[in-house]
Amino acid sequence: MRSKLDDIDLAILRELQGDGRMTNVELASRVGISPPPCLRRVRALEEAGLITGYRAQLDEGKLGFEVVCFAFVHLASQAEADLEVFQSRIRGWAAVRECWKLSGDIDFMLKCVAPDLKAFQDFVGELTGMPNVRNVRTALALDRVKDEPIVPFG
Repeated sequence: MRSKLDDIDLAILRELQGDGRMTNVELASRVGISPPPCLRRVRALEEAGLITGYRAQLDEGKLGFEVVCFAFVHLASQAEADLEVFQSRIRGWAAVRECWKLSGDIDFMLKCVAPDLKAFQDFVGELTGMPNVRNVRTALALDRVKDEPIVPFG
């Protein structure tokens, strides 16, 4: 798909990834085209599934979620049915903000939030008690060093 994108499309994606709230007029100015074709291009990028949504970045600490942690989960079975049961539970768990299926020794990496250490401990207890969970390793985040959008535009 990337081969079908021109420099203006890539510039639009880069700009929106950095600030999804800017007006179409501002976006058009930044990428060097007029607003009407800019809006058409944005809509085409959305329809093509390249832009999947817009969201605000929030300060979790100021909203009462003082603990950010990562959980590395190793399952006893990787059979499709077992994976789906685990993934379904994770999708419905509010404390889990991201979940990545991995290759290698660890099956899943979860990014989680909790209001305090007690809630974090309760979460880990529930996670380790799930059927098919063989092992869970956790790491508390001490500080955010870098938090960039996932696509690295040069």
